[in-house]
Amino acid sequence: MKTFSQNITRELKRISFMINTYLNDSKKIFVSSSFQTHSIPLLHILKSNYKEIPVYFLNTGFHFVETLEFRDKVTKMLGLNLINLNSYVSRNLQKDSNNRFLFASDSNECCYINKVQPLEKILLEKDVWISGIRADQNINRKNLKEEEITPTGTKRYHPMLNWNNKMILEYRKAYSLPEHPLEKQGIFSVGCEPCTRSYFENGHSRNGRWQGSSKNECGLHLDLISKK
Repeated sequence: MKTFSQNITRELKRISFMINTYLNDSKKIFVSSSFQTHSIPLLHILKSNYKEIPVYFLNTGFHFVETLEFRDKVTKMLGLNLINLNSYVSRNLQKDSNNRFLFASDSNECCYINKVQPLEKILLEKDVWISGIRADQNINRKNLKEEEITPTGTKRYHPMLNWNNKMILEYRKAYSLPEHPLEKQGIFSVGCEPCTRSYFENGHSRNGRWQGSSKNECGLHLDLISKK
């Protein structure tokens, strides 16, 4: 049994209570993961106690090769029940009227057809979506609650909402969990390759996402939360 700081101990008890409550109510649960370094503690927690919960990965077709390799490594290491979700629109059709890829001309639409739309079908089949977003990642996430509702009526549960980088590192060190290989290049927030730049170019881990556009949040955490 590992010994953790008071904050992590409290959070782990809370996560166990919440997931056990869902399971006792016969809720159909799934988790989505982007397989970044900060994603691994949540996957480890679930693997250690709730192996039956499937893990969905949104395979946009634009991920770094390193992300796909890291996904496969972590899946094997933790014995995850991994399910890859792909867009209904083939990559060569994801272009605008000027034949430019949507990630360059309309990043919101690109995010919708590669992430939001594929996940919407899963939401119709499930009762609880576990998402590992954290309040310290951006202002939108800071304003979210532990539980939210999606437009389909599926509940969103954010077990890592109150975690921070220090807690993530403490948990990772306790279990010798790996880091995403691109962190060595200063990429601490890893998205699709065309829309991701390094910390060294931007000075903030998430500022490297969707560089050059007004977009600052993934559509999963805008479109798939019911508006108040």
